[in-house]
Amino acid sequence: MKPVRAAGLLATMLLVGCVVTVNDRVLVGKDRVALWQNKLVIAHRGASGYLPEHTLPAKAMAYAQGSHFIEQDLVMSKDDHVVVLHDHHLDTVTNVRDLFPDRARADGRYYVIDFTLAELRQLAVSERFKMSDGVKTAVFEQRFPLEKSSFQIATFAEEIELIQGLNQSTGRSVGIYPEIKSPAFHRGEGKDISVAVLEVLKTYGYDEQQDSVFLQCFDAAELQRIHNELLPAMNMNVALVQLLGTGPEFRAALTPSGMKMVASYAGGIGPSMQLIVAPGSVAGKLQITNLVELAHDLGLVVHPYTFRRDLMPDYAADYDELLEIFLNDIGVDGVFTDFPDLTVEYIESNL
Repeated sequence: MKPVRAAGLLATMLLVGCVVTVNDRVLVGKDRVALWQNKLVIAHRGASGYLPEHTLPAKAMAYAQGSHFIEQDLVMSKDDHVVVLHDHHLDTVTNVRDLFPDRARADGRYYVIDFTLAELRQLAVSERFKMSDGVKTAVFEQRFPLEKSSFQIATFAEEIELIQGLNQSTGRSVGIYPEIKSPAFHRGEGKDISVAVLEVLKTYGYDEQQDSVFLQCFDAAELQRIHNELLPAMNMNVALVQLLGTGPEFRAALTPSGMKMVASYAGGIGPSMQLIVAPGSVAGKLQITNLVELAHDLGLVVHPYTFRRDLMPDYAADYDELLEIFLNDIGVDGVFTDFPDLTVEYIESNL
């Protein structure tokens, strides 16, 4: 059985609570977490290499391409709906400037939290773009063309219903991988996004470690609050993932003592790939850090981001070589990718 196919089966086994034998070792209880160490294909904002990010069509395509988990970045509307968008701004993926020209804040940005869900429904979502002298240019020019077809913002609940519906109709067990975005910003606006997200998860049955969910966030203090306060209060126990960026605020977590702290509240890390293979690496001479070793020694899974065929580091000749370096040579447990199909194909053919 090839690993990518096995992963879906293993997820199903977890959900029904059976005992599983892996490499002649019986896994029960807490040892089931070892099952998540199979190579996971995590659809980054959906199949975002092919369709506008975080739209339901992009999620459906990611599902069809064989993803094991599908990511949802989460922000809140004015009327307290949890919606799926990468940023708490609207102006780089929608036509908000055209429909609501007078709704920008003093900084010139349009904030999701200033719009009701009904207003957000009016917006057209497009491929991510940048503006220069009033002209839109796609960030990835070879991807889905700007302002073509019709795409909308979806709520977290709607996306869960899509994925759970596909799980029922296909017999697969694809998981969700939500990210709580900008919790401090939301608190400053009078909204507790973490509580709102957990309420949606609980409503749809994602409330235990063995369920097909990882909950991620960059904010370490917020993850600790979720672990220490919110999950016990809500009788939940979902797996948490500490996202790690390249900024100075993450340096402490990259040390042995810092990683031990992460392991006290999280079950995994989601680091930038630059924290694993350092910038400046060239083909045949990779500067590999000890981050994966530190995490694995503490039982943490490692899911780096973001693997893109159209934004390759200098040290890899092609996308397959990039996957070979991280999945095979270094041994990460899964990857966030804009191209789930290519990643599934690599795993099926090589691992």
